[in-house]
Amino acid sequence: MSEEPSKLIMLRFARRIAVQQVQQIDRWIAAEEQREADRSAGEAQRAAAGPQWTIGLTQAGRPEEVHAPDCSMAGQRQQRTVSVDQAREALVQGVAACQFCRPDTELGIL
Repeated sequence: MSEEPSKLIMLRFARRIAVQQVQQIDRWIAAEEQREADRSAGEAQRAAAGPQWTIGLTQAGRPEEVHAPDCSMAGQRQQRTVSVDQAREALVQGVAACQFCRPDTELGIL
């Protein structure tokens, strides 16, 4: 007489294998979700950093001129880096725009 496993034992074995496979897939999904979250956080951080606008300051430290991020005329003067919103606000409040990089045009303030 041969000792064959019962159908119930074989089904339980198959179920254990299936559960292990589902658990492995869940781990893969969790790892991929983490990678996507890290990627999104990195993109958001880079976007938040953005290009830095500058405001040239007078000898007394008062705002004198707004410069675009790539302006070579910002030069050696004392300056302060600002966000795009702060650059817009400075222009609206009457701080002069650099005549070379024209930040007022780039920011849509004329």
